Amino acid sequence: MSAPGGYRVQAEPALLMGLIEACRATIAANSDHLCGLDRAIGDGDHGTNMRRGCEAVSAEEASVSLLPLPDALEKIGLTLVMNIGGAAGPLYGTLLMEMGRELRALDDKQDFSSVLKQAIDAVARRGRSHAGDKTLLDVLYPVQDALAHRVPLTDIARQAALSAELTAAMKAMRGRASYLGDRSIGHVDPGASSCALLTAAICRYLEEYRPA
Repeated sequence: MSAPGGYRVQAEPALLMGLIEACRATIAANSDHLCGLDRAIGDGDHGTNMRRGCEAVSAEEASVSLLPLPDALEKIGLTLVMNIGGAAGPLYGTLLMEMGRELRALDDKQDFSSVLKQAIDAVARRGRSHAGDKTLLDVLYPVQDALAHRVPLTDIARQAALSAELTAAMKAMRGRASYLGDRSIGHVDPGASSCALLTAAICRYLEEYRPA
């Protein structure tokens, strides 16, 4: 079973470890930026929280990478729930844990985009949110659609970045930002931004990865 772009659903340890490090590094490099976005419409700690979660996953990467991919994703998701504060932990954790569960049930008629769709829908239910509510869903759904249409990884990364930027025109409907009402308009959602950064890091690593 292969993911769009020719990448197999079953990831070898080296690939998974590389992806974990790529995500950790991009969040570390952009932590202050994410906190700045969050200060405008939230508590100002999204970058700090995401960095703590990614570092917790990184600390377990050696053991996690030896697990079957569904188990690894569930483990990573649980680690994020336990280490990322605020709403982001449960949302990112749900995404990864549901991806693991869906991968375990994957059949030959499905591909990775269908797995991702089910996981994103679970995030929407968990957050009681929809596309257009100014959340990470506004990045996840376009990314899933791009995957379903076999869009090249470079273009998926661009789509994620553009989708995050488009949240600036939206009114926040969930979370602390929703208390601002119309004042939330004009600000990029920090969760959407972290999601776009992670998507770009994953796409970039997958493009560059060459098995030993």
